[in-house]
Amino acid sequence: MLMLSSSSLPYRSLSDFTAIAESSFPKNLLVQCCSISNIREEKKHQLQYEETFKRRRLLVFLVSVGLTPTLPSFGKTKVKSPFDEKRIVEQNKRIQRENNAPEDFPSFVREGFEVKVVAPDNYVRSESGLIYKDFEVGKGDHPKNGQQVIFHYIGYNESGRRIDSTYIQGAPAKVRLGTNGLVPGFEQGIVDMRPGGKRRIIIPPELGPPVGPSTFFSSKQFEVFDVELISVQDCQRRTIGFYSDVVCT
Repeated sequence: MLMLSSSSLPYRSLSDFTAIAESSFPKNLLVQCCSISNIREEKKHQLQYEETFKRRRLLVFLVSVGLTPTLPSFGKTKVKSPFDEKRIVEQNKRIQRENNAPEDFPSFVREGFEVKVVAPDNYVRSESGLIYKDFEVGKGDHPKNGQQVIFHYIGYNESGRRIDSTYIQGAPAKVRLGTNGLVPGFEQGIVDMRPGGKRRIIIPPELGPPVGPSTFFSSKQFEVFDVELISVQDCQRRTIGFYSDVVCT
């Protein structure tokens, strides 16, 4: 191991070493060295401050998401009041009078995609969404699949405007049940009627006809039909040679 004696050193104390160092290096080099070290130190502190700030901001965000309850957006949610519904019903009634709609015609209050049917309490609301009211019950048996029903009807749209009528056409309609010859809601409403009965049927869109350019109906709306079931006929298939048809009597 190499040992150095004190006699071999050019200085004997710390003050001598400092004096020699100051005399050995230019003063401008010392200033530059100190300036570079200060800049590095400042940058280090700045990076530490930015990193701390980012962590605190992330922590505040996570706390706000996890603990803060969601506030209702009053600007986007429209609170519906009974007064608004009453006003809409009054407007509907005015339009129905202009369209010569029958008495006790239902009103339809739309709120976005939801539609509320406003009708008197004597209307029956089924689980499928069909709504109806009997004016006359009639007599006899209910029609069954395969039988032919003969009936008159008047069709209305939601505003009470008449869109079709067999009375105006001058002849009742004839359709065999169970052959997809009727709108689903219409067949559901007529299948439990009796001959001679009169009924108003309110058909929701999901039980209504298909819509589109190729059909009479252009939008998904409720339909209202006043139906009079005249009679029910039994049907039998008749085959003559290569010809076959169904005869109902």
